Amino acid sequence: MTEPNLTTPLIADAPISGPSDESQVTITIDDGQDPPEPQNNGANHPHFGIDNPFEFLGAGALDVPDSSTIDPFKNHTEKIEGVYEWLKIAICVPLAILRLVLFGLSLLVGYVATKCVLWGWKDRQNPMPKWRCRLMWVTRICARCILFSFGYHWIKRRGKPAPRETAPIVVSNHVSYIEPIFFFYELFPTIVASESHDSMPFVGTIIRAMQVIYVDRFSPSSRKIAVNEIKRKASSDRFPRVLLFPEGTTTNGRLVISFQLGAFIPGYPILPVVVRYPHVHFDQSWGNITLGKLMFRMFTQFHNFMEVEYLPVVTPLEDRKENAFHFAQRNSRAMASALNVVQTSHSHGDLMLIAKASESKQENPSLYMVEMARLESRFRLSSLEAVGFLDTFLSMNPDSSGHVKIHDFCRALRLKTCSLSERIFGFLDLERKGKITFKQFLYGSAHVLKQPLFRHACELAFTKCQIGGNDYISEQELGDSIAQAAADLNADEICGLFELFDTDDDRRISKNDFLTCLRKNPLLIALFSPLLTHEDSSDVDRDTLKETL
Repeated sequence: MTEPNLTTPLIADAPISGPSDESQVTITIDDGQDPPEPQNNGANHPHFGIDNPFEFLGAGALDVPDSSTIDPFKNHTEKIEGVYEWLKIAICVPLAILRLVLFGLSLLVGYVATKCVLWGWKDRQNPMPKWRCRLMWVTRICARCILFSFGYHWIKRRGKPAPRETAPIVVSNHVSYIEPIFFFYELFPTIVASESHDSMPFVGTIIRAMQVIYVDRFSPSSRKIAVNEIKRKASSDRFPRVLLFPEGTTTNGRLVISFQLGAFIPGYPILPVVVRYPHVHFDQSWGNITLGKLMFRMFTQFHNFMEVEYLPVVTPLEDRKENAFHFAQRNSRAMASALNVVQTSHSHGDLMLIAKASESKQENPSLYMVEMARLESRFRLSSLEAVGFLDTFLSMNPDSSGHVKIHDFCRALRLKTCSLSERIFGFLDLERKGKITFKQFLYGSAHVLKQPLFRHACELAFTKCQIGGNDYISEQELGDSIAQAAADLNADEICGLFELFDTDDDRRISKNDFLTCLRKNPLLIALFSPLLTHEDSSDVDRDTLKETL
């Protein structure tokens, strides 16, 4: 496995976490040091001699890591192929009808039983009374019947789960919608789930009985509240153990993607669990396949295989302070080693990028993955911001290989082909192929956007563009301000740039319009570099902008 940017698991001749009937074994896995981030000073960059249009911000040469060719979300049997599969489906159709009936009856009985358990229970902040928990066994048996209806007639288990007092938090890889059903039956834990699950028919009622912890992944305050709830419930033996899927989304099970830190911030011992779905003809992962199609394929199999392995408990290191990131990494390595797969820096953000590319009818949406966890760590760029940059890139009309040429690049940014636009494009085109990828565009935009002086430069540029002393910039003032950077712009080209900056379409550029446009298109700050570094600027302005060079 020599794939670039992949972390090879610790694979030995014998598995480090083989099956064991000892439920209280605790191991310590040494964490390796993360490779240092490349320094963006441009000293060793192959194109260091190329003029850098963002040098006035203190931005060094751009460095973009190689792209991984692995798609962690791809279902490898999305299409039904082969005579055997078609024949098996034809034979199993009558069986599928019976399974569907069993599924519906089990779901209905479980729903009614759960409604009865929840009836009259008002104090949801405290643990569910034991008598109500015992009644939930009806729903748990229904969950096992649902697994049976999907073809999981028997489930192979390796090892035993450690007691709750030893490991109050459970983490598992996430491949399909099957794991939550299994863990509900097996452990009846408190689960951490998206707020959107609460409104799902039947399912929303059942997960409320699990004393679910809701979280909005895009809200920092919601994530903070969720972590506090995880800590509160994990610290009390009166609550069930807490279950999380730290990958934050489903994968195809062929690798382990980056972990969210919610399970590891409280600092309690973790019980890692790995789930496998051995198969030959039917990949059971919930990747780029619809839920309805996946359920149909499950109903029309003779049997679906599932293996669950409980690994030894991983505890925080006592001999030195360990942050949540390194604790998560040790758990991730343990799970990757048990699965004999690699780790990557993909995250739910990459799935969002694929969805956006698919929505735009791109031929190969997986070309737009960038391993978002690495980007977030390096630039503190959110997944929503990355999707916004992808929207801009898609407006450049990329070809089937995901590349954009300078003509389309300039058209989308309302620039004319000139020395400045060529310098901006050359800043991104590291391979000097005359075309750029989305990853290069995203890294370049984030590199400029997250410069310490970027916001100050934007505010200073707005101030200097107000030649008339108003609180807004007119079309004439914008044209005069960028004349030094982009000479010979005609009226239509200036009008196009003005419309790009005028985000609220009121025929004038307010400070909010100006800053919003540059946050969306940070590469355009180069238009104002002569204005900001001109000799007529005050010494304070020039010194401030040049202080990091």
